[in-house]
Amino acid sequence: MKKYIYLFLAGLLTTQVAFSQIDRNKQPAPGPAPKVNLTKPQSFTLDNGLTVMVVENHKLPTVRLQLLIDNPPHASGEKAGVESIFSAMMGNGTTSIPKDDFNEEVDYLGASIFFGQESAYASTLSEYFPRILELMADAIKNPVFAKEEFKKEQDKLIEGLRSQERSVTDVSNRVRPALIFGKNHPKGEFTTIEKVEKITLNDIENFYDNYFNPKNAYLVVVGDVKRADVERLVRAHLADWRGKAVPSVKYTDPRDVQYTQVNFIDMPNAVQSEIGIAHLVNLKMDHPDYFPILIANRILGGGFNSLLNMNLREKHGWTYGAYSRTGADKYITQFIAATSVRNAVTDSAVVEMLKEIHFIRDNKVTVQQLNNAKAKFTGDFVLALERPQTIANYALRVETQNLPSNFYVDYLRKITAVTAEDVERVAKKYYKPENLRIIVVGKGSEVLEGLKNLKNTNGKTIPVRYFDRFANEVEEPNYEMNLDVSVETVLDNYINAIGGRQAVENVKTLKTMGSANMQGMQLGLETINTTKKQMLVVVSMGGQPMQKEVFDGEKGYSMAQGQRVEFTEDKIATTKIEAVPFKELNAKNAKLLRMDQVDGKDAYVVSFGNSDTEAFYDKESGLLLQQQTTMEMMGQTMTSTTMFEDYREVDGVKIPFTYKQSVGPQEIVFKLDEVLINKDVSDEDFK
Repeated sequence: MKKYIYLFLAGLLTTQVAFSQIDRNKQPAPGPAPKVNLTKPQSFTLDNGLTVMVVENHKLPTVRLQLLIDNPPHASGEKAGVESIFSAMMGNGTTSIPKDDFNEEVDYLGASIFFGQESAYASTLSEYFPRILELMADAIKNPVFAKEEFKKEQDKLIEGLRSQERSVTDVSNRVRPALIFGKNHPKGEFTTIEKVEKITLNDIENFYDNYFNPKNAYLVVVGDVKRADVERLVRAHLADWRGKAVPSVKYTDPRDVQYTQVNFIDMPNAVQSEIGIAHLVNLKMDHPDYFPILIANRILGGGFNSLLNMNLREKHGWTYGAYSRTGADKYITQFIAATSVRNAVTDSAVVEMLKEIHFIRDNKVTVQQLNNAKAKFTGDFVLALERPQTIANYALRVETQNLPSNFYVDYLRKITAVTAEDVERVAKKYYKPENLRIIVVGKGSEVLEGLKNLKNTNGKTIPVRYFDRFANEVEEPNYEMNLDVSVETVLDNYINAIGGRQAVENVKTLKTMGSANMQGMQLGLETINTTKKQMLVVVSMGGQPMQKEVFDGEKGYSMAQGQRVEFTEDKIATTKIEAVPFKELNAKNAKLLRMDQVDGKDAYVVSFGNSDTEAFYDKESGLLLQQQTTMEMMGQTMTSTTMFEDYREVDGVKIPFTYKQSVGPQEIVFKLDEVLINKDVSDEDFK
């Protein structure tokens, strides 16, 4: 026992001596970069042009296949959207295997096969690799483009686009690249409902013939396989994949704006502004500046501790996150710094973002900032090497980006070699504060005045240009209330459209029952509203209540996952407005806000007192088209949109029988099965 005590004390003393020799006033120098051992792919090429790379890894009995068709960028113009429909149709059976049989066999083998517009992916256990490769090859060579399947995917894409029109984030994601690269450039074009409606089945077949062929294709196989077996199977199943020349199209090179400017897109329903500050970047991965710009971007906005995030999130509390991305590619790409902030601080957030971009250009980063960025890259890189998809992606980049074969072997060494001087040099070179597009999508009536007063470093006002939701330049929005009707007229028109005041006033209770399908799950919906301001909403799954809201006219509660939460005073006040069958009958505090559009229809937008809901009434028919409700969910401001369609008469009153509700990208379509007026409701329902 004394021996172990002695050894413990000796070790402790040695440690204390070592610590006493450390100079705590000097940051330790970083250690050498970890040695990277990457298995070099074994390659072969078929006569049709397909290059195959095999990386043997026998640690686990799994195999990953990744196909990339490295065609030059190409736009679809007035048929934009053909790529999305094409990728959705690929892998749905082959000319020899029906869709259901194909999917059933893949599922039975515990594998997966997916297709992109010019890519494919599969994963499987190694014992089933031969069959999965065979199935994947069959789907590649012999796809089925059925008319019924095409129509289904076309309708699905249109419905998705329709649900995005009111989303500030989706509009921002569409407009930003269109402004930066140009609407006709492959990286700037976007899909619209009008374009998708023009697409035909013949367009899908032409896309396959022109772009899904082996001339520029690479297949990476990583996992528990042998190179000889892979070559034998690939030659057996993919040697007859027909190749042809890919259409050659040239595009005008995009250009940066000649002066920094605000590009503003008005979204009257926005409760937050989407901000993107961007310009073009020409930088290839094999350029000496690549590794320094990785570090510069990491410090500026590439992680939680970045300058942008620490400023906007941690210091000011304006956002849940701010980031930047500096692209590198054999084709032109972009630098972008982006965030989402509440309306009130939109202009202030832009000022702070510009400040950080200037800071990294004009100041040398600290040793700690530099070392932290390098350490994060090292950790992420080492962890990523454990994933087969990382090995596949690295192999593909080496081939498609014309990189030296030792690019990723030397990756950490080159990251470690980056100096503060390197970061300062590339920041001055690639971050161009004189040529920035400050793209803001937000509520102009609340944020525009602040944006119009932004100034550059010379003290001059930054000019503002205005664009619509499809990147067309427009005039400055006019927020003068110049509507041709009063709010009373709008609400009267609605009441008349659904049956007239007498019929609507006769509705004392309104009970609806409906259902929806969400990701294969059947949902039930029951609602009750009464003129006594009582309300019940129950969403069920499999007949069991999943979420429930109950209001008895004075107090209420919500129930989810067994947790009961009482209504707050604000919630009670809002519910008293929304609980009645038709709030339009006695809307004393209603206010006409503006004219807007819903699916191309002019609509009057009305708010109701202290309700957090905006209602959109069709100018022509008077019917309620949609409602938007702003709410707090998990600390974030969210907007829920409900569309009302398929109005049918019930006891003299028209009721919408289809509700399409969306929160973010998720949409649920409820269809009513039964509507009861003045029937089957009692006070017991609200306890």
